[in-house]
Amino acid sequence: MNGHVNGTNGLSHSKSSRLIVDSPYVKCDGTIIESKFSYRKNQFEKTAEGLKVIPKEYEYTFRTQLRTKRTGLLLVGLGGNNGSTAVGSIFANKKNMSWRTKDGVQSANYFGSVTQASTIHLGWDGRQQIHVPFNEIIPILSPNDLIIDGWDINNQNLYEAMIRAKVFEPELQEKLRPYMEPIVPMPSIYYPDFIASNQGDRANNVISGNKKEEHLEHIRRDIRQFKMKHDLGEFLHNYISVTPLILLVQHNVFVGGDDFKSGQTKIKSALVDFLVSSGLKPESIVSYNHLGNNDGKNLSEAKQFRSKEISKSSVVDDMVQANKILYPTGRNPDHCIVIKYVPFVGDSKRAMDEYICRLVLSMVSLLLKAPVVPAGTPVSNAFMRQFASLAKLISTLAGVVSDADMQIEFFTNLATPL
Repeated sequence: MNGHVNGTNGLSHSKSSRLIVDSPYVKCDGTIIESKFSYRKNQFEKTAEGLKVIPKEYEYTFRTQLRTKRTGLLLVGLGGNNGSTAVGSIFANKKNMSWRTKDGVQSANYFGSVTQASTIHLGWDGRQQIHVPFNEIIPILSPNDLIIDGWDINNQNLYEAMIRAKVFEPELQEKLRPYMEPIVPMPSIYYPDFIASNQGDRANNVISGNKKEEHLEHIRRDIRQFKMKHDLGEFLHNYISVTPLILLVQHNVFVGGDDFKSGQTKIKSALVDFLVSSGLKPESIVSYNHLGNNDGKNLSEAKQFRSKEISKSSVVDDMVQANKILYPTGRNPDHCIVIKYVPFVGDSKRAMDEYICRLVLSMVSLLLKAPVVPAGTPVSNAFMRQFASLAKLISTLAGVVSDADMQIEFFTNLATPL
């Protein structure tokens, strides 16, 4: 392990702003926050008269440590476009870097990060809406504090990988050089059956041998040494295949999933949710992409593209299943994913989506563009807040309290209802 992103053992941001909760249901001793929470969940019975709703309430106690643990992150594909860009972005933020572009001076930031750049609405104080930064509600680990290492089938250091990726501006690349150049990925496992054949010319940093058991033990040894070297309290791994997944389940390790939702697919999940919640029926969704980096090259092979096609298209499934009025048979919209490899455009990815919806004599807008409210009432134009308010009002009039949507029952044992 030839390099890592060093961090401090705790929060990296200033403590200029604290959230103080004055409630009999919350206790804080300076080390742990303990909060009691009534989890509401509805049970259902289909009867001859109709759908019977039985509200249930369960009490939970959550204990959250105020000091974040020293956390490591091991990346599979550390030297790829995403890996080198992620590590470079962390260094740029940690070192407060700025660089010139054709549009002026740009400074590093974490825009696009839910935990670092979004806010949570807590209520109305009589004069204004109160929105608190996500990472000020409870202590959340800053990316700047992650200790990072990883594997790659190519042995280029991260400075060379960053130049190859062509994501960062040249001036930023040179500012990052002292931090990126010392980092060389650890040798990785290379199975041609599980990676595009066009990646073979990159594979000069692989673990020798052909026994999977020995390869697995090699990776596990890398992980143990990484944890020991950096005295880690927590550990994250950004990729899992089938065999490690089985081991993780056996050892009760948290598994988040795969294939980050960061661009076109994120917009799709938001837009389809908006359309279906508005009573509009998406009938056809066509998503087109072309790009020229190594990600595009990898996806130019049919087997690798098929995996991406599945993850991109399945993102709308739960939204379709949520509305039996629009989709009485449960049949999904026609959904076509196109990804083309165009080497010349490099990392400058192009994406275009077409959504075709059906509506008949429907009011397109959920509410009004310029709502009139009683004096002193806050105006809300955010669609999902409008929709949530309306949905909660309708269910409240029926005497039904909506589920908390936290799905706690799937990873805890529900207590006896109150």
